[in-house]
Amino acid sequence: MNAVLSPAPRRPIRELPDELVSQIAAGEVVERPASVVRELVDNALDAGATQVTVRLLAGGVRLISVEDDGVGIPHDELGVALKRHATSKIASLSDLESVGTMGFRGEALAAISSIAELNLLSRTAGQASAFMLDGRTGELRPAARATGTTVEVKELFFATPARRKFLKTDATELAHCIEAVRRHALARPDVGFAIWHEGKLVDQWRAATREQRLADVLGPEMVDESVAVDYHAGPIRVTGRAGIPDASRSRSDHQFSYVNGRYVRDKVLTHAARSAYEDVLHGNRQPVYALYVEIDPARVDVNVHPTKIEVRFRDSREVHQAVRHAVENALAAPRAQQAAGSPLASPFATQAAVPLTAQESRPSGMGWAQPGMNFDSPVGNRVSDLSLLWQPSAPSTASAAPWPAGAAPSPSTASPAPANPLPPGDWPLGRAIAQLQGIYILAENTQGLVIVDMHAAHERIVYERLKRQMDTDRIASQPLLIPATFAATPQEVATAEASAEPLLALGIEITPFSPKTLAVRAVPTSLADGDAVELARSVLAELSQHDASTVIQRAQNELLGTMACHGAVRANRKLTIEEMNALLRQMEETERSDQCNHGRPTWRQLTVRELDALFMRGR
Repeated sequence: MNAVLSPAPRRPIRELPDELVSQIAAGEVVERPASVVRELVDNALDAGATQVTVRLLAGGVRLISVEDDGVGIPHDELGVALKRHATSKIASLSDLESVGTMGFRGEALAAISSIAELNLLSRTAGQASAFMLDGRTGELRPAARATGTTVEVKELFFATPARRKFLKTDATELAHCIEAVRRHALARPDVGFAIWHEGKLVDQWRAATREQRLADVLGPEMVDESVAVDYHAGPIRVTGRAGIPDASRSRSDHQFSYVNGRYVRDKVLTHAARSAYEDVLHGNRQPVYALYVEIDPARVDVNVHPTKIEVRFRDSREVHQAVRHAVENALAAPRAQQAAGSPLASPFATQAAVPLTAQESRPSGMGWAQPGMNFDSPVGNRVSDLSLLWQPSAPSTASAAPWPAGAAPSPSTASPAPANPLPPGDWPLGRAIAQLQGIYILAENTQGLVIVDMHAAHERIVYERLKRQMDTDRIASQPLLIPATFAATPQEVATAEASAEPLLALGIEITPFSPKTLAVRAVPTSLADGDAVELARSVLAELSQHDASTVIQRAQNELLGTMACHGAVRANRKLTIEEMNALLRQMEETERSDQCNHGRPTWRQLTVRELDALFMRGR
């Protein structure tokens, strides 16, 4: 028999003591020693520091000391600095709506002081000496220090011992503290940082350029295996480095996103960066990047999370598109130019009509009519052959494999010869010398040996050509003879009603059929054979959070990828030297040609030094 619970006695409503209020706030702001380090380094950077030194004991539990050479705090303001909601960063609601500093709430020092022993030592340029404030007693006394501020936090969580039990080992807490400083260091390469633990220097980064700071913090491979990002879109600028697909990792621990210099973990930015890698990343690999978004502070709200690690954009789709296009454009350029040390200023410089030498006189017909390939099919008509690199001479009767009807390029489609073509020795992917097992092309360039997976390379070339053809036409819509209805959630109904025009721009028409049912009345023509309901649900889900055009593009790209795979040259197909050279030249000018449609690499470079090492030459 269940016992009847008696109601709890009513307690009077009363105001909480200030110290308890600060301790409650500390529970949100201070999770572990790394949280204290982050808050104190934020304040140091806001003070205009050019050098920040962090000293730790026991992973930050026993001591956290942050020293800076900023402007300092006047001695008469030291006591106010430890009060709740006391700050010099904002003074009105308009300031809060356009925050340009790292800190602004004025609660970090008060929260830390309520759960630890805090000492504040500071000196301004106009003071004869520094002053130290004891956070527990409020005692203020003169001390020795150069201009700047030092904040010492001892015995973290001594006032709340239950919280201390949740901390990990000293090594784990130290790792989190180092990570917090690393994030600041990546955002402020103009500031020097040093981390000491138990009296030993753990890490140090001197003021440098952004590229040098990325190499110092994340390793030189971060710069060597990444491409520069610099993109403007209206009020948004995106800069930084995006790792090449080959540098992807199994974990997402090398993904850094910054908004106006503040490290954030934002779903919009993460989704945008990931969508930019969809076409070139293999499997579940995670990209590597450090992206810096600069935007008007009034267009982003940083006051949405106690730790300020999350933000909210006024127009999230605008930011999403800017970040996605920034990374896509950076990854689009083929890397063969850089790998070969080509002097070309642009990877898309005209090189489509490189003439052959006398030893490589081109045949009367390129003989690229693959046996069994139906050039009359939609795929065959849309898949261009390798001879588009130059206009072949008039067909002769001696040609062993004449062009099928409609397959030979016309003068209007052939690329014109450049005024100053590259010498054959400067071709980034080199000159073809042989074919291996009917699968790989072996080529020689100035660096050594280039190995190309011919099917994967040609598949990407065909795929990119199909995408360009698709992009030149507006997304055509095909009405459904019988509308596809489905039971929709309130969120899906609201999104469909509020986004009718964006949906029509994507080639989809979704209208309410009843208060709890939606009807799909039209879909993109290229996706007419797919599942209309599944497509509609995916688009609505994306549209409620991000830019839904990625869903349409992804679905279309899957279709085009299948077409490209069937239209690309197959393994065991014997190619002539001219055909292999034609494929190499197309790779040099095709976007994203370093990876196939599935994210696998299409070519690899073996330098002469690496080849010498295989045979122990010079040892």
